Amino acid sequence: MRVEKSDAITRVKCVVNTCEYYQSGDHCTASKIEIQPQNASDTQDTDCATFVTRR
Repeated sequence: MRVEKSDAITRVKCVVNTCEYYQSGDHCTASKIEIQPQNASDTQDTDCATFVTRR
């Protein structure tokens, strides 16, 4: 895993239920999140670099 798990980040909505950090209710349990790339110009250009496939 890239980051540790923590309590759900309730202000962050995540619907990717195949992610290791996904928690029911559409919450993220990563201790931090990283969204890339730096120079994105719209939503289609962004990527959650914290994503790890659920085992």
